[in-house]
Amino acid sequence: MPQNSRYRRTLTKHHKIAITGVAALGAAAIAFSAVPGNAQTTTAEPATGKVAYSSQQIKDVKASVTDQLASASLKAEAVAAKKKAAAEAAAKAAAQKKAEAAKKAAAQAAAKKKAEQARKAKEAASRSAARAQVKKVVKKTYANNLDGWIKEALDIMDKHNIPGTYNGLYRNIMRESSGNPNAINNWDINAQNGVPSIGLLQVIKPTFNAYHVAGTAWSQYDPVANLTAAANYAADRYGSIDNVNSAY
Repeated sequence: MPQNSRYRRTLTKHHKIAITGVAALGAAAIAFSAVPGNAQTTTAEPATGKVAYSSQQIKDVKASVTDQLASASLKAEAVAAKKKAAAEAAAKAAAQKKAEAAKKAAAQAAAKKKAEQARKAKEAASRSAARAQVKKVVKKTYANNLDGWIKEALDIMDKHNIPGTYNGLYRNIMRESSGNPNAINNWDINAQNGVPSIGLLQVIKPTFNAYHVAGTAWSQYDPVANLTAAANYAADRYGSIDNVNSAY
């Protein structure tokens, strides 16, 4: 009888076992049927016809084959499920390991960035301190003459918001002392009262003490102290040393 390839199946190990079982049951049935039900002798007549199988025997064989096939299917499914679970566990472990590696890399990058920022801040602070030190060391100097005294006095006046210009100071200095910081008036009314006018702008002691500018010397003979105290007094009384054009 020709066989259609579409219905041809390859026998598995479980199929072969099942068929062997059917064959064994068939042989047993043949041997059983060959013995008469009332046999009294040991001589057996060989069976000459077809062997008849009961429906129960056929059912039992079919059930056995079905059970074996079901068992094999369950085992295959269990193996497949186990493999799938193992693969999923491996994938999960790999993903967790990757996430931990990424987290560690991010933490290292953040730490590196923080350290770099701290280093730059430290360098900036160091540069700032160095500039401040240089600025502190490099102090402005002034010539020890009338020009230098006026310029230093103007810088101090500027810090204390005392008005006045170079020309205003110079003009009054020339009239009062001709630029001599040790000049002293021993003949006017102030001298007669025991408080002679002294210095570049001829300041008496009470006025000097009242209008002395912080940071300068406490001496009427000191050029800068004399100029700043006189300018401070003139600003209070006349608005500015620039407004003074005669004895004040």
